[in-house]
Amino acid sequence: MTRATRIASRRRRRFAAAAALAAAWAATADPAAAGQFVPVPTVVIYPGDVIRDGMLAEREMPDDFAGIGAAVLDRAALVNKTSRRTLLPNLPIAKNAVGEPKVVSLGAMVRVVFAEGGLMISTYGSALQAGAVGDVIPVRNLESGLTVSGTIEGDGSVRVGSG
Repeated sequence: MTRATRIASRRRRRFAAAAALAAAWAATADPAAAGQFVPVPTVVIYPGDVIRDGMLAEREMPDDFAGIGAAVLDRAALVNKTSRRTLLPNLPIAKNAVGEPKVVSLGAMVRVVFAEGGLMISTYGSALQAGAVGDVIPVRNLESGLTVSGTIEGDGSVRVGSG
């Protein structure tokens, strides 16, 4: 299977999943089958955008809504998260469509810290991958040219080693 065929197949599957979710959403228009409230965007939210509270509204879903297992049910779970794909107005948001905001971007200069016991060594490196707090990313040491992997800390530094 060629790369182009795999990409086309993946796009068809994604479109089919989105269409199934939209069809399930459209089937919930029956007001007699009212149930749970689900947060939905009020505007188009593009990949990489940080989701703010003002961008969301609540929409009532019936108890038998087919997409309820894949949708985010809590508004607080969406606020200050980053969109991984385009989110359309008035459609429920899939759990895998949002993530933590990236604190390190590709190619960014980051502080690399090794700390164990009373020893702490610090240098700078270039991030070879973007990531959020807690992600493990590769970093190229600017002085030696070696690549090391470490965990992104809350301050944007990358901790390497066992510390």
